[in-house]
Amino acid sequence: MPGPIERLRNGERLIVLCGATFLVMVGQGVVSPVLPLYAKDFGVGAEMVGLTLTVFGVARLLLNVPAGIIADRYGRRVLLIGGPVLTSIGMFGSGFADSIWTLLIWRFVAGGGSAFYMSGALIYLIDIAPPERRARYVATNQWALSVGVALGPGIGGIVADARGLSAPFYLVGVTAIVTAVYAVVRLPETRPDEPEETPDTGEKQATAWSFMKTKGFLLIAAVTATIFMTRVGTKGTLVPLHANDALDWGPKEIGVVFTLTGVMTLFTLLPAAWASDHLGRRAVILFSGLAAGLGTILVAMSDGVTGFVVGNVVMTLGTGTAGPAPAAYIADIAPPNKRGLAITLYRSAGDVGFLAAPPLLGWLGESTSLPTAMTVAGVLVTGAAILFLVGSKGDMAAGRQV
Repeated sequence: MPGPIERLRNGERLIVLCGATFLVMVGQGVVSPVLPLYAKDFGVGAEMVGLTLTVFGVARLLLNVPAGIIADRYGRRVLLIGGPVLTSIGMFGSGFADSIWTLLIWRFVAGGGSAFYMSGALIYLIDIAPPERRARYVATNQWALSVGVALGPGIGGIVADARGLSAPFYLVGVTAIVTAVYAVVRLPETRPDEPEETPDTGEKQATAWSFMKTKGFLLIAAVTATIFMTRVGTKGTLVPLHANDALDWGPKEIGVVFTLTGVMTLFTLLPAAWASDHLGRRAVILFSGLAAGLGTILVAMSDGVTGFVVGNVVMTLGTGTAGPAPAAYIADIAPPNKRGLAITLYRSAGDVGFLAAPPLLGWLGESTSLPTAMTVAGVLVTGAAILFLVGSKGDMAAGRQV
């Protein structure tokens, strides 16, 4: 149990890290409204414009696990400093891009920077958080992340309107450098002092594979992938199309509902974290999956405004409470000297859902119907939560917090 001085020191580190996360996510949000227009200026179609988003996600997926290995071997600060530096290089390169292909390369670099920083930040949080407050530390950082994402697009639109479409990329590049300097000055190293079992690369890969095969990881990975599927594939892809088909809604009406539910997420994170730390990870994870699944099915069944809005609210209760508990659970079951690897494997499970769900659910919706695709998605996320509850029963690897 840390003493009062250590708790104050960790509280300060939490605030500093959240400030850095806010800056990083404001930066990502700044470019979001101008990126499609910027890419379109190279004379390409919608498919290539979409690739500017996809390549960013692919970079995160590919570099998550290397980030974890780096964190375990060389420390967390390498990621907290190197990630923003890499992001800055990618953003300045994007601003100076002279073709869609060079833009895609620089977007990949920026995505790598995001993978490094976000992985490092989550590992750092787990390091400094007392076990009984892990979910609350994670939720606080996610709150800073959400606020940054919300504020960024407005700033980006104003800057682009005043200085041109490339200006937001330069602004983010500068912000990322500020974030790196901030980390250098204010965030000390937190990697445990235990020596690595072996520096051999092949042995590290075997360790990663061994952890991936554990029951605890497979169960929480399924929950995480289906929650991301709900956020991006269901809500981000199918729900707007269903609203247009069933309700004849346009962007304005859909945007109002999404904005209201997005604001709602800010008020669900901290209560969900408190429940995770006090009532247990399993209860919150089950609630998140059931609510996400039920909300998805309610939207699929809706043919009126009331059902559509209620379904979206219930779905948001699920996805909005799903962040802190799974991250805390993975930290509970991870070996301390392999915590970085465990966290980044967990993040990769989410990125798989993020990348795979939109095209797969879109294909299913075209092959059958949008309500059928949403119902299938709802059943998957509900099933993953129930399977987790049953499979993790009696798992006391992390004490009463599990």
